[in-house]
Amino acid sequence: TAQEAADAIGCTVEQIVKSLIFKGKTSQQPILIMASGINRVNEKAVKEVIREKLEKADADFVLEHTGFTIGGIPPIGLKKPIPTYIDQDLMKYDQIWAAGGTSHAVFKLTPQILAAITKGEVVSIT
Repeated sequence: TAQEAADAIGCTVEQIVKSLIFKGKTSQQPILIMASGINRVNEKAVKEVIREKLEKADADFVLEHTGFTIGGIPPIGLKKPIPTYIDQDLMKYDQIWAAGGTSHAVFKLTPQILAAITKGEVVSIT
């Protein structure tokens, strides 16, 4: 969990980046939402940004589109480019921690670097 990761690293849960894959209800295309560890994604708020209703993605869909399993999805190095949205709450911190490809690996970066390397759009997800 985000809390377990924060405890292991010694940071706050808010500094943990949760990489969540959804799929567009109509398009069936993957959507990556990078959320602060404390926040839940408000699917109605995100729908206003992406102009499409979200659906939960199952483990097979996530692996197929990212090349990674749930719990270890990194912000970069995905199988193919995925539209990415970054929780604006992450921008409050000097440093944040994102998954490094497995559920047991993370790396430190700044929110600005996260936005630059993912070409993600910073939005309100709550």
